[in-house]
Amino acid sequence: MTRAIEPATPGLNRLRAAIALIPIIESGLADSKISQQRAAEMTRFCEWAANCFSEGEEESKLLAVLTTKLLHLKKVIAAGA
Repeated sequence: MTRAIEPATPGLNRLRAAIALIPIIESGLADSKISQQRAAEMTRFCEWAANCFSEGEEESKLLAVLTTKLLHLKKVIAAGA
């Protein structure tokens, strides 16, 4: 069965972008392709996305995923500093 996808909203797009950015940050740090400072700036976007108001069920699910990934990312950044 196909799953119905909720229509895109600014909130959903913001959360999806932040979730997709985290593996890019981690990979960039691991490969030394981005600096710690740049990683911190990119992480601030993810934190901002996580602090935006969550309206629906899908946004709540994405927010939970983002929060978990952010905690892991912050540990990675702290270990590299």
